[in-house]
Amino acid sequence: MSLDPAQIASCEQFDRRAACYGTAHILNDTSDVADALRDLDSAGADLDPALDVATGAGHTAVHLASRGLRVTAADLSASMLAQASRLAAERGVAVRAARHAAEELPWPVGSFGLVTCRMAAHHFSSVESFLREAHRVLRPGGWLLVIDGAVPDDAPEAEEWIHQVEKLRDPSHGRFLRPSRWRALAAAAGFGVERCDHAPLKQPDLEWYFRTADTCAENRRRVVELVDDAPEEARRVFRIGREDGRVVWWWPRMTLLGRRK
Repeated sequence: MSLDPAQIASCEQFDRRAACYGTAHILNDTSDVADALRDLDSAGADLDPALDVATGAGHTAVHLASRGLRVTAADLSASMLAQASRLAAERGVAVRAARHAAEELPWPVGSFGLVTCRMAAHHFSSVESFLREAHRVLRPGGWLLVIDGAVPDDAPEAEEWIHQVEKLRDPSHGRFLRPSRWRALAAAAGFGVERCDHAPLKQPDLEWYFRTADTCAENRRRVVELVDDAPEEARRVFRIGREDGRVVWWWPRMTLLGRRK
């Protein structure tokens, strides 16, 4: 498997930090996935089988399997896939693990009824390639669900601020995209966009954030400076504040539902 520099950086980072993404991690709460799929359930959509791209520790894949779907959990990180397999075994569900990149899916045309990607696309070297590949491996009428951090369309200062913060905290970070950009890229890939919105998601305190990524001391110092000097727009968009002396903020979490035409 040939990887580009961004993919190598992500793979190395998550191989190192896989143990931090267990059941105590905020991604263990999959209510956002359940909410996004509720409308599809009521419409009787056939989502089986499903592919969870960049599955990480497998929270989304295991949630889908618990719904009775046949699920393939894919990731570049072997350590993350091992975490996902352990979680599936603990929850008593079957999940097939597959190691591959998000930008090149090794599956035939029309293999899946659902492709999901949750809190991972900001690490991809090419969101465009991922969307084209997701469209290819979905059967006609199949569904795409992407959940990721985002930035509002009308907040350029906040967008630049969070990009600096995230790159310092975890250099394998790529970039959060605006919902309007997601809509445009999904449409260009051939999806009919049924939903694309965002809602606030509270992040644990800043120290937890550092520990999860194993941020180096110098980068921690620089992030703290960025937080202290954050422009008003960033303070408003990310609701930066303190609770019991701890720095907290809220991500705008985007949910996109697209259907393969």
